Amino acid sequence: MDCLFCKITAGEIPCKKVYEDDQVLAFYDVDPQAPVHFLVIPKAHIASPADITPENSAVVAHIFAVIARLARELGLEKGYRVVTNCGADGGQSVPHLHFHVLAGRSLAWPPG
Repeated sequence: MDCLFCKITAGEIPCKKVYEDDQVLAFYDVDPQAPVHFLVIPKAHIASPADITPENSAVVAHIFAVIARLARELGLEKGYRVVTNCGADGGQSVPHLHFHVLAGRSLAWPPG
């Protein structure tokens, strides 16, 4: 499979890891949009939020538990934003489910 994030989870492409366990990998974004910007991805390939099913949805709950843990560990008590995009029109540029975690500054809404 020619998936960028699958190659990262396989160790074929290096990343600056924040966290890893048997189900997920968290790593810093190479083009950060905030002082703190990391991604959390499932290790199993799920192409997008549209491909979440009852059979694979448990990993999403685990991802959010990992995000909460990392937010505490990184001192993000002032707040943070979790973003996921779905499909090209939704801004998804890598066809592998991923959640951006942004923090370290005030984040306006709607995003610009």
